Amino acid sequence: MQLHNRVVLVTGGAKRVGWAIASAMAARGAHIVISYRRAATEARAAVKALERRGVQALAVRADLARAVDVRGLMAHITKHFKRLDVLVNCAANFERVPFARLSERAWDHALDANLKGPFLCALYGSRLMRGGGKILNIADWAGVKPYRDYLPYCVSKAGLIGLTKALAKELAPKIQVVAIAPGPVLPPVAFGSAGRARVARRVPLQRWGTPQDIANTAVFLVEGTDFITGSTVFVDGGQLLA
Repeated sequence: MQLHNRVVLVTGGAKRVGWAIASAMAARGAHIVISYRRAATEARAAVKALERRGVQALAVRADLARAVDVRGLMAHITKHFKRLDVLVNCAANFERVPFARLSERAWDHALDANLKGPFLCALYGSRLMRGGGKILNIADWAGVKPYRDYLPYCVSKAGLIGLTKALAKELAPKIQVVAIAPGPVLPPVAFGSAGRARVARRVPLQRWGTPQDIANTAVFLVEGTDFITGSTVFVDGGQLLA
């Protein structure tokens, strides 16, 4: 599949890794839809930046854990573009909760955003991919090798990898579904230089990656091959080996 003139939905596409993916796909000539929940200012700015590249862009507010909102998002896409070719499930939360302070709220907060949202977007988005399409789920290496104090997050990303495999079977042969599992590509806002250096020392490549590494992988999985489905691609500098 070539991205030129395709319609791409990037959930959480106004910021961070989502923005890198949206920007990279727009550079290949794709028309971009961004969903957001609270980042209205960033979403408006993203739309303007994308339109300056000569593509069409649309930002839609939606709580992706609510089926009614996801159906509304797909209705906007149908109204403006009549179809959807690529879905990138990138919207997520990353919340540290030590085990002693875990609660039902913390569990639901992670699972709703990181697993239920991608499921609903795939469920309804795939119905707009009448001629075939691709779904990319942004997982995490910690979905395979969890770390402490992020139990709901790690479980949600493990679930997303499982969802990728199940969707690949359900939606074959017309729609391919692949997960991208980043390692350290973008530190949390509160992460200091000492913490970044400590993480880099644990990575075989001895450095952090960048959101562009994830965006480049996403572009490859759309344009570079139509023969990958159900797989998880680790973009982690070898961290899973450490």
